[in-house]
Amino acid sequence: MRTDAPLLKLAATDKTDLEVVSGVLQGAIIPVGEMAYVLVDRAFVLVANRFRWEVGNTGKNGERVNAGVTFSNVMDVKCRGIDFRDRGAFLELLAIICEPEGGNCRPTVQLTFSGDTAIRLQTTGLLCHLEDFGEPWPTNWRPEHAGK
Repeated sequence: MRTDAPLLKLAATDKTDLEVVSGVLQGAIIPVGEMAYVLVDRAFVLVANRFRWEVGNTGKNGERVNAGVTFSNVMDVKCRGIDFRDRGAFLELLAIICEPEGGNCRPTVQLTFSGDTAIRLQTTGLLCHLEDFGEPWPTNWRPEHAGK
């Protein structure tokens, strides 16, 4: 099953935009070795193997594609339950949320993974880019989570 749907290129600058990026990345598989905080750029970057929800596949079949994701303006990164020395481990992304940006509060982005693991990014302003790369490939594994 191959579709001719275009590869995605998205930007998120507010909570609503980030909800779209979160939906696109739900169920993505992310190797621990493909995540990093680039201090000099103040960016948190990752490569995700994501299910192509936007293709509209039904049943169990679908497509996956690699996507690069960058969170800019990151001042601090905190992790829960992730051993970054285990570069061969994989995480399954459940959701990305942004805490309110009101007042003098800097927005915080949380990436929540299965297995009670998470990453919190303290930012000076929300800016996230997602861009698919490479060729999509067919898959028989469709992510399933409660509420989806």
